[in-house]
Amino acid sequence: MSVGQIVFSKQGRDKGLPFVVMSTKENYLYLADGKLRKIENPKKKKVMHVAKTNYIDTTLAFGIVNNEHIKNSDIRKAIENFIGKGV
Repeated sequence: MSVGQIVFSKQGRDKGLPFVVMSTKENYLYLADGKLRKIENPKKKKVMHVAKTNYIDTTLAFGIVNNEHIKNSDIRKAIENFIGKGV
């Protein structure tokens, strides 16, 4: 899993919802969707509880890795762009 990658939750209350990977640590991902889970309080989820996609928003990933100011609206737009591509 990479920073900026779109993933879908497979377990829990948020099952089926899309998220953006904000960071990774060992077997855990920190996820945000810009609505329910904001950048300030990302969801900690095990890697095995998410379904990865092959889509990585490169602009968002670059901003996250370089500690640029990312807004929750940027995350929502990245998810909307992915959903709009027919997934």
